[in-house]
Amino acid sequence: MNTTRVTINRYGGPDVMVLETVHLADPAPGEVQMRQTAIGLNFMDIYQRSGSYQIPLPSPLGLEAAGVITALGKEVTGFSVGDRVVYAGLLGAYASHRNVTAKRLIAIPDDIDDDIAAAVLMKGITVEYLLTRCYRIEPGQDVLFWAASGGVGQIAGQWGAHLGARMIGVTGGAANCTAITQLGYDVAIDRQTEDVAARVRELTDGKGVPVVYDSVGADSFYASINSLAPFGYLVSFGATTGPAPDVSPHLLQTKGSLYFTRPTLANYMAARDDLEQAAATTFGLIRDGVLKVNINQRMPLSGIAAAHAAMAAGDTTGSTVLVP
Repeated sequence: MNTTRVTINRYGGPDVMVLETVHLADPAPGEVQMRQTAIGLNFMDIYQRSGSYQIPLPSPLGLEAAGVITALGKEVTGFSVGDRVVYAGLLGAYASHRNVTAKRLIAIPDDIDDDIAAAVLMKGITVEYLLTRCYRIEPGQDVLFWAASGGVGQIAGQWGAHLGARMIGVTGGAANCTAITQLGYDVAIDRQTEDVAARVRELTDGKGVPVVYDSVGADSFYASINSLAPFGYLVSFGATTGPAPDVSPHLLQTKGSLYFTRPTLANYMAARDDLEQAAATTFGLIRDGVLKVNINQRMPLSGIAAAHAAMAAGDTTGSTVLVP
């Protein structure tokens, strides 16, 4: 059968992505074949397209999608044709049909729609490891979270509030500041008009926060460092404005015996048990009404260049779903 997919032959801007129709082979042993119904858009896709995170070329793109199993390869157990499934972190998601290793698939619960599953899985399991394992936040703690109006940021605000933290979100513009206060954030800081670190010190009586979650990178690094209390943790998990600068031991020492970490989803979800637990927790919080998933943009896969441009420019909020 044929599949429509997006590939790149070189790194660059949105224009390097090519929509093509190619033959799709039967699933290999350990794989299933899927008809994809909803594809999640993530900033990691932009990193890989631009070459900030290098992948072998030529390459397909996209990391997250939901759909229906249409065929099983040999040695696949636990799944059947017709099952609704979702995955995250598997290159090649920008496609109408594809083959996927069964070991990384998650069954979609009956009460979760495909588009919600595709929009939330990668973001949800990211928030799960950030807030509960990379640094375990505790009730009553102050937590600073950058890009609070984005897909991960919206999930983090609600999840952190559920855990009892006082969530302080950084975003841009008055409208976004208002919006995130409806999504778990006690306080919104407008990076366009406010000095983030000064505002954090004001909110914490000069103490600073014990943890900062920073996906912005170069532009936010020093504001993050200056927002931390002694022994605080800077969790740098993204680089939308470019990589954070090299971190010297001297800086960590003089700023209060700080800790710096650069975690990745791939490491934290390498074990099947961790993936299943994080996915089950995410879906459970949606079911319980703790997490609201806002799909604020729906675009056809054929419009992938416009989708990338909008996300890179900061013109998207919440989650974006691509329709094959």
